[in-house]
Amino acid sequence: MKILVTGGAGFIGSHVTKQLLDQGHKVVVYDNLSCGFKKLIDPRATFVLGSISEKEKLSEALSGVEAVIHMAAFIIVPESVEKPDLYWENNVVGTGVLLEAMKAAGTKKIIFSSSATVYGEPDKLPLTEESPVKKAENPYGQTKIEMEKLIEKEHEDNGLNAVILRYFNPYGPNELHNPETHAIPNFILATLNKEPIPLYWNGEQVRDFIYVEDLAASHIATLGLEGLNIFNVGTGSGTKVKDIVNKIFDIVGYEVPIKDLGERAGDVNANYTAADKIKKELGWSAKVSLEEGLKKTVEFFKNLNN
Repeated sequence: MKILVTGGAGFIGSHVTKQLLDQGHKVVVYDNLSCGFKKLIDPRATFVLGSISEKEKLSEALSGVEAVIHMAAFIIVPESVEKPDLYWENNVVGTGVLLEAMKAAGTKKIIFSSSATVYGEPDKLPLTEESPVKKAENPYGQTKIEMEKLIEKEHEDNGLNAVILRYFNPYGPNELHNPETHAIPNFILATLNKEPIPLYWNGEQVRDFIYVEDLAASHIATLGLEGLNIFNVGTGSGTKVKDIVNKIFDIVGYEVPIKDLGERAGDVNANYTAADKIKKELGWSAKVSLEEGLKKTVEFFKNLNN
């Protein structure tokens, strides 16, 4: 199958691309490199430098493409609070342009990287696909809701086959955001540099941390689906953020001080998923334990610094 991966030069996109290529698919990586990195693009893939707002360039890149894995989006929660219009233009308007280009090219399938942020502050845990989608706690999460709506409408109006994957908290190698706002890479980098770890809420928040290679595999598992399908993608259990810090200390063999950052706007106290639906319907489940995943991630950042 020929597949176009928007945002394929990014953290998760680079892993998805590699797994697709390993399984014999042809891959076009479409990325403007504003958040991605050319060095993360698998040399077996075809690379097109472009933005999802460039409909003509997208249309050319979609030639012969049977499915799109759509991962191109701005993702920094604090920045979205400061610049909501920028996030709307890039994430929501850009997705609309992509869907128009796909329709013109005759590409009938999309797999979309959504987010657990669409659930807002959960009424009860664990979250399932039946949990209500409500106004997000931040503009980034709200753009994901609107992107989902655009895809669902395209399915209803024009029969687009669509898979919406609601990620929980991915971590792992290749996470090179600048600035980095995600917890695990910041914790690891601070620890390796023997600097204080920046910690919000005293580390009491509960999250479902999923290793990036497991997350990437969930995309490949959905390639044969038709219709509209929505799945939560997580491990099925929650972990306190402060416990992640302690596991990192155990791995490296020493501790560093904690820098208390207090509360942070746009955060929810806890979210994790049951992950039952995707396992039942596709046979997918997270394979990499938190300990193993953290060891691999620490090793990646160690080698990055050498």
